[in-house]
Amino acid sequence: MKQTVLSGIRATGRLHLGNYLGAVKGMFAVQADQAIDTFFMVADVHTITTPYDIDELRVNRREVIVDYLAAGLDPERSTLFLQSMVGEHLELAFLFSSVMSIARMQHLPTFKDKIKQYPDHATMALLNYPLLMASDILLYKANLVPVGIDQEPHLEIARQIARKMNEAYDTDFPEPTRFATKGEYVPSLQGTGKMSKSVEGSYISLTDTEAEILERLKAAPTDGGTGTVETMPQGVKNLLQFVELFSGADKRAEYASQYEGTGIRYGDLKKELAASIFAELQPLQEKRQELIANPKFVDEVITTGAAKAQAVARKTLNEVKEKMGL
Repeated sequence: MKQTVLSGIRATGRLHLGNYLGAVKGMFAVQADQAIDTFFMVADVHTITTPYDIDELRVNRREVIVDYLAAGLDPERSTLFLQSMVGEHLELAFLFSSVMSIARMQHLPTFKDKIKQYPDHATMALLNYPLLMASDILLYKANLVPVGIDQEPHLEIARQIARKMNEAYDTDFPEPTRFATKGEYVPSLQGTGKMSKSVEGSYISLTDTEAEILERLKAAPTDGGTGTVETMPQGVKNLLQFVELFSGADKRAEYASQYEGTGIRYGDLKKELAASIFAELQPLQEKRQELIANPKFVDEVITTGAAKAQAVARKTLNEVKEKMGL
């Protein structure tokens, strides 16, 4: 049987290196497998679960589609769509809310973390974020979801909902599982945590020039350049992780050997790393400029993708409503 993959990125800003390595490159690899149906969305409804700027959202959700296309996602092979254009996501999420308790949702570590981050924005939308995520996945009966390990609690909610719906209403939802991509966890340039659009100084944008990439890398924390690998500061470990991602494991081993010997010259490392990162991003940036110059094509991708996604989503929603007596 064919497998189905669904993945999405929130429309909170221009995509950065973490999105590219952790999600988009994984999407591109999966797309090449003809045995897998692929649905890649822009999670613009998820974006409104935390404070946001309306005008920025209007721009950003389209920009993510452009980034998808520039990175090589093929609208003929994959369904690319805006979540908000497929209303079935919201309707199914409400139906799913009938089988999940308030207590279960409140105890999610991700919800607790978010209300600490946004104490004045503890909304029902934020509480129900995992229900909407479950709807995103199960509408397409996706059994594989390429997300980071931090999303595992949300995937467990999706599995619980699938089991509860199947037991109560004889639906046939799969229990989705996570699969890892090579760059599923991309560290922050600041030395702690993961790369994030919401943390200034932590990320490299996909549209950055080589000079801008170098400036961002220059701000990354380092040390004196010598020591033992075991006691290496996190900021240096992160730099070496980027070296491995863009220049290979042998280059990382070379720098690690320097660290325990003659010492690392971080100025040289950062220049080489900036050049390697830009070499990978340059073709994407060139393709992006072509897409920006052809807005009609982007409009067609958005419209066609929504129609393709809705055809599948409507079928699933109708099945569920019939099973539930609606």
